[in-house]
Amino acid sequence: MIFEPVTYKGGVYRYEEIVELIEDLGGYIVQLQQIAGDIIIQALVPRADIEMMRQIAKPLNGTVTLSPLVGTEIAVVSPSLEIHHLPHASCDVAEYLRRFGAKTNMVGLARGFGKRIAQLNVEERDVINEHDCAIYVLGNFQECIHHKFNALRRGIQVPIILTGAPSKEDLQRCVDPQVEGYVGGMGRMAHRAKRPEELEKLEEMAAEVSRVLEVRRTEIAKDPISVMPPRLMQVILEKLPAIHEVTSPTPVTVQMAGLRIKLPYETYARDVRDLEIEHGIRVQDVADVLPSRMRTYIWVRVKPFSETNVMV
Repeated sequence: MIFEPVTYKGGVYRYEEIVELIEDLGGYIVQLQQIAGDIIIQALVPRADIEMMRQIAKPLNGTVTLSPLVGTEIAVVSPSLEIHHLPHASCDVAEYLRRFGAKTNMVGLARGFGKRIAQLNVEERDVINEHDCAIYVLGNFQECIHHKFNALRRGIQVPIILTGAPSKEDLQRCVDPQVEGYVGGMGRMAHRAKRPEELEKLEEMAAEVSRVLEVRRTEIAKDPISVMPPRLMQVILEKLPAIHEVTSPTPVTVQMAGLRIKLPYETYARDVRDLEIEHGIRVQDVADVLPSRMRTYIWVRVKPFSETNVMV
């Protein structure tokens, strides 16, 4: 069964019917938000049933749209968040990707400035590697990007999308080895993106991120993971009472091949490992439960089928 990421937007009137429909179709709800009188549901549903879901949503004045980044967590990396690097472009990137369903985290580097001294420390490297991909939001000068980027990418194992003011072709020429994606024409701005040409660049950036992550989904499908992260999230929400005490809007953040649980690792890691998924199969049988480098959170990395010989 092939699942597609979608977003449902509608009112509170009979929205429970959409929730029940997603569950009946065998889909997974990644996030449900109520903002004033509106309901926003991000979910993974079978591709063959999307049109039926749209038809059921019409009488409820709801809409169902494809959201290619639902169920992904993306790091937006800036050399720093000081005025020299003007955080506006980074904020625009992070906010715009959320419209497509992504969960984004800003990573402002401690020593990302300066051609000769730019570097990435171990903690920053580990934090970025806990995401599905990383977007490097760099500046205006090709020479600066050429000198700095190799130091800022050292040790990064997730796909990288590089952005900067030079054209896409110039970015490709100044980077060796190549990265997975490029978006040119996105340099520093002293204002939020609002002009048509600026919004077009953000659209191009979102499309490039979607393309890169679709390639990663294809690679994961060659050796499928042992359990789908949204299903694992449902197990945690049902069987780990402490998760309902977390005040974050996303106490469990779904990734393409894992998830982040916003509970202290030292206190709850054993409880997470012992959770039963079904028929005696526990979380520790299909995933690594690791300490996250983000605060004291728990990072769960699902193992591929080739390692476990288990599929749940």
